[in-house]
Amino acid sequence: MSESYSQPLQAAFDRLSSDSSQYVPQLVDQLLSAARDAAASDIHLIPLENRTDLQILWRVDGVLHEVATIPDVATNVVSRLKVLAGLLTYKTDVPQEGRLQWSDRDVELRLSTFPILSGEKGVVRLFVGSGQYRQLNDLSLPSDVVTELKRLLTATSGMLLVSGPAGSGKTTTLYACLRETLSSPIVRSVCSLEDPVEAVIPGVSQSQVRPGQGFDYAVGLRSLVRQDPEVIMVGEIRDRETAATALQASLTGHLILTSFHAGSAAAAVSRLCDMDIESYVLRSGLLAILSQRLLRILCPECRQPSNDPADAVGLPLDSPWMAPGCPACRQTGYHGRQPVAELLRPDWPAVGQAILSRSDSTVIADHATEAGMQTCFDRAVALAASGETNAAEVRRVFGILGEA
Repeated sequence: MSESYSQPLQAAFDRLSSDSSQYVPQLVDQLLSAARDAAASDIHLIPLENRTDLQILWRVDGVLHEVATIPDVATNVVSRLKVLAGLLTYKTDVPQEGRLQWSDRDVELRLSTFPILSGEKGVVRLFVGSGQYRQLNDLSLPSDVVTELKRLLTATSGMLLVSGPAGSGKTTTLYACLRETLSSPIVRSVCSLEDPVEAVIPGVSQSQVRPGQGFDYAVGLRSLVRQDPEVIMVGEIRDRETAATALQASLTGHLILTSFHAGSAAAAVSRLCDMDIESYVLRSGLLAILSQRLLRILCPECRQPSNDPADAVGLPLDSPWMAPGCPACRQTGYHGRQPVAELLRPDWPAVGQAILSRSDSTVIADHATEAGMQTCFDRAVALAASGETNAAEVRRVFGILGEA
């Protein structure tokens, strides 16, 4: 259990009276406030085997921390959150999702519940408020990537694909791209299909798909192109039908912004090929593929060079860095995260030819780096060399095999 997080939270809980009728509402409010103050992105609420005690964990800078275990509240806390989210409290045997109504308008919350053997698990995701979403210049993306993205977002057709694993900041980047399209002096019709809508963006006609009712991404996209849009954000490509429909729209005068789960930009091309998307459609429809990861940054208060070569963990570093932890970083050694990104453009001749010939992702990646693309892994190693992060964090994010 992470004492730097658990002690203040437990102290706040101890000040509440369990005999009060307001105990659970106050406990939930304290929990949400503490998670917001800790800059947590997710709160996990897990009923233990006795079905009454509740284990609380939250994710900060991409890492999960156990923060508290509260007795005799498991059912009531999750039920309280379901009330705030407008969900059915008596439905505990099926998953549910909803947006939480909370007093703090600087934070937007989404609740997901899921039945498990010991009861009903809840996960609350915290987002910055609708008016707080950042522009491209605020994301700390590499300057060359930001410059190219801004140029691409002035295009009148084509698809910009943002790829990366879960939790790599794809949605944040997509929202920033949406805001960038709205900043143009030329008025454009901007629409989105999302599942779910994570924040309200003024000026964007946003719609939430409902697959259970036959309103999925592919169906919504086919209808949306008849709404005279110029820019369409599709929250995520999950299947061949959505990919094919989105690419077809990109070829008929629409700028498509979307996300895709893939480990690298070149791997995203290979995965789309595996979905039986025609190679000429990929070559013609894709404007660019942005792949990104998030790395924790070493605490500036306690970071220091290391004299132990083992701290390089096999990376090509002359002088590795480390951070032992201090009160400023809650003894974690890290404070905040930094994105690393790579931008692959199919209009690079060798890359385009590799896509047309359905080459392996390693071949596509080699051609892209020869054309000037700096990979996420190379940027991560550069951050480790400068002391912004350390080799252990690079290995945590990219794995022991490096870029694999």
